[in-house]
Amino acid sequence: MNRRLVTILLAAFVVAALCSVLVYRLVGMRIAAAKPQPSTRVVAAATDIKIGTVLSAPDLTTIQIMGTPPKSAILDAKNAIGRGVTSNLYAGEAILDDRLAPMGSGGGLAATIKDGMRAIAVRVDQVVGVAGFVLPGMRVDVLVSGVPPNATGGGGSNNTQVRTILQNIEVLSAGTDIQKDAEGKPQQVQVVNLLVTPEQAQILALASNETRIQLVLRNPLDTKMAPVQGTAMTNLFLDQNAPVSKPKVASRPAPKAKAPDTFTVTVINGNTKTEDKFAAPGGKQ
Repeated sequence: MNRRLVTILLAAFVVAALCSVLVYRLVGMRIAAAKPQPSTRVVAAATDIKIGTVLSAPDLTTIQIMGTPPKSAILDAKNAIGRGVTSNLYAGEAILDDRLAPMGSGGGLAATIKDGMRAIAVRVDQVVGVAGFVLPGMRVDVLVSGVPPNATGGGGSNNTQVRTILQNIEVLSAGTDIQKDAEGKPQQVQVVNLLVTPEQAQILALASNETRIQLVLRNPLDTKMAPVQGTAMTNLFLDQNAPVSKPKVASRPAPKAKAPDTFTVTVINGNTKTEDKFAAPGGKQ
């Protein structure tokens, strides 16, 4: 057989084999795409739902999830109705069991409090509340400023001190509340609810009555407790760059040389009288 003809036949065979493999893969992908994937219908939020809301039937809908649904996904709406929302939900978002309060615990802020913790309201203003940027889920440090009861020199502003009393405290909620002023008139005030332990709640309650509270926003990933020392008002006016003056030592005057002890010899020669002075041996006359 002609060698040229054999080469052409082999080349045609290789091309045909490659085309067959390509067609096989394309057909397999089409078949796999046409094959229905398993899906699950789960309960989802019908609208945006705020934290603390008790779910009812109009708040819920269902969505289809392709593949394996999340472990804590709720499949039946009965398991969600009547439970409080512990974090904000958005329309179309699948509702997970760990985003809801236990059955029977109700709604509101109380449903978001963890076991063994307490929620305490702190009255703040726009400046104290970090200019309105304190939002639920953020972490803050709590500073207090005031005059210590044992301060010397009275309760003047010069004795004001500031200290960090709590660190890495979680914010449960932040908003406005209606309270009455000294004249009994209603007024809006900024209130921040903090998640604290019972011991920390006592500290905050005492600080709210006797001192001024300041919230300091911190990075939620920064959980280190910094050893912060208190600062007094007088420390703000110290010149940190001033050279340290050395105390002056009074110089003592040099002792005067003591004149050596002498004795006098008087010589009388007729009418002539002379006196001669001589040093006494050993300083004695």
